[in-house]
Amino acid sequence: MKQDFFTYQAQTTPHPLALEISHATGSYIYTTDNKKYLDFIAGVSACSLGHRHPRVVRAIKDQLDKYLHVMVYGEYAQQTPVALTKLLAAHLPDPLEKTYLTNSGTEAIEGAIKLARRVTGRSEIIAAKLAYHGNTMGSMSVMGYEERKQAFRPLLPGIGFIRFNQEEDLQQITTKTAAVILETIQGGAGFIVPKDGYLKKVKQQCQKVGALLILDEIQPGFGRTGKLFGFENYEVVPDIVAMGKGMGGGLPIGAFTAATAMMDQLQDHPKLGHITTFGGNPVIASAALATLQEITESDVMTATLQKEKLFRSLLVHPLIKEIRGLGLMLAIITPSPEITNQLILKCQDYGLLLFWLLFEPAAIRITPPLTISEKEIKEGCDIILKVLNEIQLSENTPQ
Repeated sequence: MKQDFFTYQAQTTPHPLALEISHATGSYIYTTDNKKYLDFIAGVSACSLGHRHPRVVRAIKDQLDKYLHVMVYGEYAQQTPVALTKLLAAHLPDPLEKTYLTNSGTEAIEGAIKLARRVTGRSEIIAAKLAYHGNTMGSMSVMGYEERKQAFRPLLPGIGFIRFNQEEDLQQITTKTAAVILETIQGGAGFIVPKDGYLKKVKQQCQKVGALLILDEIQPGFGRTGKLFGFENYEVVPDIVAMGKGMGGGLPIGAFTAATAMMDQLQDHPKLGHITTFGGNPVIASAALATLQEITESDVMTATLQKEKLFRSLLVHPLIKEIRGLGLMLAIITPSPEITNQLILKCQDYGLLLFWLLFEPAAIRITPPLTISEKEIKEGCDIILKVLNEIQLSENTPQ
C-alpha cells in the first residue's frame, strides 16, 4: 500500500509520515502491522469526538438507508441539513441565524469573502500576518505567509495585512474595507490567543467604518476551547463566522453563518451567488448534526478546560519553553525546530501521534479528541516527557 501511496496519490510534502492505516476507534489509530497509536492530532482538530464515535456512526448509517445525494445544494429540503442549520442557529448568538453548508473550511472562507463584498459593495479585505484560512485561491490570498503563496501569484487584489494583537494597526481598517478576516485563535502561527480585548477592538473599528468582521472558527470551533465557538471566550460576535474541521465528526464539511438579511443577498442580483454541488450532503450533515448534538448535550465542552489544566500540569520540562492556546487547542513550544522534529518523530516510535504547525517551526500540535480520557492524557504526556529526557540527555552528552 505504501508503494502505491507514493506512486499514485499526489503528495503535499516530500516526506509524509505514510503510516499504513488499518482502523481507528476512540483516541487510537491502528496500522496494518498491528501497531497502536494514541492520537494527539485528531485529524488536525477534525475528529472532535474521536474516531468512529457511536452516535456519529449510527447517524450516518441511518441516513445511508434513506438516500445519498439527490440534488445540488439549496434546491431540495432535506431533513439532516435543515436540522443541522436550525440547531446551529439555536446555539449561535444573534444575529447569526442563517447558515450556508459547504464541503470544507476553505470553501466556507471563499463564501464568506464573497458575501462580505456583496453586502458592503467594497472590495478590500484585511487579514492578519501569519494567518491561515485554507488553500484555495481566495483563502490563500488572505494567508499571511508569503513563502507559501508566492509560487501561485497573482492572487486576489485588494488584500491588506495587519499584525494580530497589535491595536495600533487597526487604523488600516477604513471606509474602503469590506471585511476584516481573522482566526479567533491563530492556528498556523502557533496557537496565538487574542489579548487585551483585541477582537472587541477590531469589531469596534469595523463598526466605525462600516466594515464586516469575519471570524474563522475552523479550528477553535465545536467545543475545542471550552465553548462551542472560540469567539464566545472574548465577548465579541462576528458578522460572519466560518467553520469546518471538527464540525463533521470526521467527515468533510464547512459552513459560514450570518444574519438572514445578509445571507439572503446571495440569492439574487445575481442569482446563484454562491453554489456548490455537494455542500449540505445529507450523509455528511447527519454526521455533523450528531456531532453538534453530542457536544451540546454532554459535558465534553466543560471537561475540555479541566483537560487543558491536566496537560499544563503534566507537561513541565526544561525543553518546554511554553504551552500556548486554550482548551484542547494547545501547542508545545520547544527551544528549536530540531528539538520539535525529534520529539514528534520519536514519540511516533513510542506509539504517540503528534504533528507540526504550519508557520511556527518550534511548535508541536496538541489537539486530541475532546473525548480523550485523563488516563490517555497521562499516557501521552508520559511518552512526551520520556522522549524529552532522551533528547536532553543526547544533547548534553559529549560528542
